[in-house]
Amino acid sequence: MSTSSNSDIQVTLAQAAARLSPDNPFNIVFDRGDDISVELYAPVGIDKQQPHERDELYIIASGHGTFSRGKELITFEAGDLLYVPAYVPHRFETFSEDFKTWVVFYGPKRERPAA
Repeated sequence: MSTSSNSDIQVTLAQAAARLSPDNPFNIVFDRGDDISVELYAPVGIDKQQPHERDELYIIASGHGTFSRGKELITFEAGDLLYVPAYVPHRFETFSEDFKTWVVFYGPKRERPAA
């Protein structure tokens, strides 16, 4: 069996997390333009996200907390999957110090819905 550091077959949580810092809480680990993009996200203190132009999934890698999407507020923990449609306000309201989540953006950018 051979392994390659240039392969896109696998990225471990530890490898992706090693590239994070308080000033750079996002690490893009896989990007195929409008098809799909995968990041690891680990905010420190506060989640400053704004609504995005694409649908997204969060797969909680570690930690726990509360998450808001629109007017909904839920609790989450490692292993949970969260879905957010494009342009819907959302954020991790509270989260443990070990919180990290995979972020999967998929599909083309959408036009902002009419108000």
